[in-house]
Amino acid sequence: MSNLLWKTLVLSPVVLGVTVLVSARAMATKVPASSEGIKAKVAQVEAPIASNASIFIQTEQPKVNRQLVAQNTDENKVLEEVNRYSSEGKNQNSLSQVTSVSQFSDVQPTDWAFQALQSLVERYGCIAGYPNSTYRGNRALTRYEFAAGLNACLDRVNELIATATGDLVTKQDLATLQRLQEEFSAELATLRGRVDAVEARSAELEANQFSTTTKLVGEAIFVVTDVFGGNTGDANNTVFQDRVRLDFQTSFTGKDLLHTRLAAGNAQAFNQLDTAEGTQSFQIGSDGNNGVIIDWLAYYVPIGPAQAYFAGTGGIHSDYVPTNNPYFEDYDGGNGALSTFASESPIYRIGGGAGAALTLPFGSGGSFFKPSSLTVGYLASNANNPGVNQGLLEGNYAALGQLNFSVGDRLSIGATYVHGYHGAGSIGLFDFGAGLNPANPVVGTRQANTLVNPSSSNSYGISAAFRPSDKLSISGFVSYHDVTGFGANDDYEAWSYGLGVALPDFGKKGNVLGIFAGAEPYSFNRTGLAPGLAGNDIPYHFEGFYKYRVSDNISITPGVIWLTSPGQNSANDDAIIGTLRTTFTF
Repeated sequence: MSNLLWKTLVLSPVVLGVTVLVSARAMATKVPASSEGIKAKVAQVEAPIASNASIFIQTEQPKVNRQLVAQNTDENKVLEEVNRYSSEGKNQNSLSQVTSVSQFSDVQPTDWAFQALQSLVERYGCIAGYPNSTYRGNRALTRYEFAAGLNACLDRVNELIATATGDLVTKQDLATLQRLQEEFSAELATLRGRVDAVEARSAELEANQFSTTTKLVGEAIFVVTDVFGGNTGDANNTVFQDRVRLDFQTSFTGKDLLHTRLAAGNAQAFNQLDTAEGTQSFQIGSDGNNGVIIDWLAYYVPIGPAQAYFAGTGGIHSDYVPTNNPYFEDYDGGNGALSTFASESPIYRIGGGAGAALTLPFGSGGSFFKPSSLTVGYLASNANNPGVNQGLLEGNYAALGQLNFSVGDRLSIGATYVHGYHGAGSIGLFDFGAGLNPANPVVGTRQANTLVNPSSSNSYGISAAFRPSDKLSISGFVSYHDVTGFGANDDYEAWSYGLGVALPDFGKKGNVLGIFAGAEPYSFNRTGLAPGLAGNDIPYHFEGFYKYRVSDNISITPGVIWLTSPGQNSANDDAIIGTLRTTFTF
């Protein structure tokens, strides 16, 4: 007999063991077990994020080109069964390779198939068990499960043939191996064809991929909106606005993340109100003329247990610190609240630009506050300006410190302090990092924003989010701002507060019904302002929206914003803003 034949005979014990084992499982029941088909999921790789120091880069798993293995109805049925079996291991009961039969808690030496199983596990290494250390030998076995097991053992057979190790066996054993291969030829061919299809698809993706390290995440927002009220005069025309963001997310180690985001849009806030009240989140972050700009360049990277954040441009505080406003905050995207006020506490709208931040987690090891964090950050509005009293350290800046406590997984509380410097020509207190650029404040009244002279500010805030159930979220904030001007009679104080109730999955999974109410930043009894800014009424803000999820990538959000006493003056008629927002994500 040829040398190849003698090498092949070495493998007979493993074949006999498989045969005995399969017979034992098949006799356990006459009804084969069925398995539910599980849809292909998107794999998520952890990396740092804005509010909770972690972000997810979604990478789609290569899909099988089914046309390569499904040529007719019978083959389609075979592939369907193989897919069902393949999906069985994607849950918490997934199989894992064992190295000793003693690892199985439900296999005893008195079992009639013990010797065969022992040989397969300890000598040939082609049997797997469940994570809970069970083998489940009495469970029914399908032909497709057996084919997968046989395929794994045949791989081991090839290794033994190549190394010519083991004892010699008889021709009868070799015949058994041949019969098994013939009996399960269709299933083995399907499995191998499936692997070949995956390899071909992977090679195609590698040859045509944009980058091995970068993923593109996009968002396009189309909005129809209008403002109604006595103060709008003849300028209350309905407008159609848009904003597009293309975010290139690059990871070099799998734990870090570089954001390079392009933005373009024509959205502008309503100026009929002569105030930043009612500004909507999609109305910031573009030049208003559909010109393309780099509106955000930031890098997240872990440093030991801490999470570091570096911003080159467009950095804001909510990029790196928890705002405790779930379902309302969407980082000024198109799936959260409509207004900038309802999206996050105004304290996070003070300053922005370029800078760095560091978040240090604590509270592990069974602590009551778990997980909790301490965050410090510094952002300069005109860091790129080399002029006098400008730049990273001498120009406008905002330094933030926040303690964030989580009590279990239902309650989160944040205590925030922001110290800011606002030089001559600053556009306002809540400038969102615009600094000296020709832009407008993004939240609050003119009385709360106007800086007559260069000023410094000290702001204090408390935020909290409570989730009593998976279908209800309650969040809110209070902020106090003490502004000290460097001129005569230009010191002032400002207040703001708000409370929101969100009902996630309302009517359909992925939908959100949100109601928010509060007072936008306001300031009383200011001196040195124009006569028209002497109002001392609280400007209340009421907002309701319903995000309807059309698909995984499309949502439609109708909503209404009701503003009372615009400009802190009850003599001004209330303003009502109606909005219909459509958001595409890709």
